Amino acid sequence: MSDADTASRFLEMSGLRDTDRDRYLACLLTPVGARGAIAALYAFNAEIARIRDLVHEPLPGEIRLQYWRDLLDGSAHGSTEANPVAAALLQAIAIHRLPVAALTGMIEARVFDLYDDPMETTAMFEGYAGETAAALIQLASLVLDPEAAAGAASMAGHAGVAQAIAGALLLMPTHRARGQLYLPLEILSAVGLDRDGFLAGEDRVRISAAIEAFAGLGLDHLHKARQGGVLPRSLVPAYLTVALSEPVLMAARRRGAAIFDRPLRPAQWRRQLRLLRASVTGAF
Repeated sequence: MSDADTASRFLEMSGLRDTDRDRYLACLLTPVGARGAIAALYAFNAEIARIRDLVHEPLPGEIRLQYWRDLLDGSAHGSTEANPVAAALLQAIAIHRLPVAALTGMIEARVFDLYDDPMETTAMFEGYAGETAAALIQLASLVLDPEAAAGAASMAGHAGVAQAIAGALLLMPTHRARGQLYLPLEILSAVGLDRDGFLAGEDRVRISAAIEAFAGLGLDHLHKARQGGVLPRSLVPAYLTVALSEPVLMAARRRGAAIFDRPLRPAQWRRQLRLLRASVTGAF
């Protein structure tokens, strides 16, 4: 079986098309030699990112996260062959010498998702984003071109924060409905709100101001990422989904509290076109 066939087979088995459609499409625009490993990283990320959607209490979520901890430290129970994502992840780590600490950090950061504790400060959110979205960009970059990845770590950091803020804004109606708050209390306090006031949704003026400030923070990080130098062509596939962040951030800044009233996510065809354009131009 060719590398292309192997990568395509895993991509279909991973379930990524259903769990993270944007990254699934980004994989299709990734060179065949790196596609399988990057698909494994993206599928792993999707698995740990959606745990809160699958459980109703923190404990079952903690157990699911512990499975991945055990896998990475070599103490997994049973054969990994029954879990194609786990098997592909271990293979990617071995072939590309990926840092296990970064993957473990992604797991630890996702513990926050299981509880309803709010983000206290922007620095706390930036740390969360650094261990999740930014780490994923950097890991994909290591698969594509380890030497170039080392020189683009700062770019990955800022791009990851921008992407994480865009993601939090897209999911804000869902998070708010279940009492979660990713928008930092520091920002809420600056506009005269607290956690309960934001979740109540009644003070639309202040809520809009908070959302605009949060989106503005994302745009600032996106600008810093773009100003961080020329993105090496070899790393472009790792940044494809970052290209989807700006329209979300811009729309959220315009709409404010209205993001609770109608979907913020651009149409599927627009996202696909933007991914394709980014793959051709290298601009995220």
